[in-house]
Amino acid sequence: MNRSIRKMLIVTKPGDAAAEAVRAAMAGFLAERGVAFETCEHSPDSCGDETDVTGPFDLAVILGGDGTFIGAARRLLRLNAPLMGVNLGRVGFLTQLERDHWRPWLTRVLQEGFRATRRLVLDYTVSRGGEVVHSGLAVNDLVVSRGDLARLIRLGVAYDGIDISALRADGLIVSTPSGSSAYGASAGGPLVHAGLSAFCVTPVCPFLNSFKPMVFPAEGKISVCVEDPVGEVSLTEDGQSVVRLGPGDVVTVKKSDADLLVVDLGPVAYFEKLKKHGFLTER
Repeated sequence: MNRSIRKMLIVTKPGDAAAEAVRAAMAGFLAERGVAFETCEHSPDSCGDETDVTGPFDLAVILGGDGTFIGAARRLLRLNAPLMGVNLGRVGFLTQLERDHWRPWLTRVLQEGFRATRRLVLDYTVSRGGEVVHSGLAVNDLVVSRGDLARLIRLGVAYDGIDISALRADGLIVSTPSGSSAYGASAGGPLVHAGLSAFCVTPVCPFLNSFKPMVFPAEGKISVCVEDPVGEVSLTEDGQSVVRLGPGDVVTVKKSDADLLVVDLGPVAYFEKLKKHGFLTER
């Protein structure tokens, strides 16, 4: 069933001249057609909060690169609005439209509506001595990794309370299917279709290749325990924020109660994106 647009949110990257130019043009476009809209800037402490926007929104358009899209997506999750990314960055793997394509797309969907699809989001906690000391969400991936020293770290991995393996490696990646094409793929992990509900678990340079990349059902929980008695270990959320981990800390990952809604441009668009970025070979 197609969704219609009655009110829209435009999200920009602070201090970005290109994003501001597109925002101004898009605001004028919507005003001419009588479509209600609000705007906000994405930053670590704003965008999507109750004090920033009022909603509800039928569509949120994010102007920027993949980093802006990921960061804004986490903060906008509570709005339950489908997201459309307009690429103003270099890669543009997660964003759906190039900067010159938003106008014809919006013209069409204001008349015909659009479809949205759901994407898995990671909900995680960090426990220390049996108490939760940190929690958050990740759209792409969570990475447990060593610090600045070139040393392996020892990690224990469990699924739904079942011990799977203990490994020594540079780190471990837990990614969503959407994020499987990012760091996980670079580390030799599986490329998982973004429409699936699963966890991708990929070791980073495991010693003696002792742990193979695995895919787990998202109905369970992944637990990663820091088994090193000493040394610096970090948890990175979507490559954007870092939490320091200590010996015995446990990172528990489950499927978020709220899925990420993204605009669906059809099944062909997903595979064309993979081809464009070299994941698939053209015929």
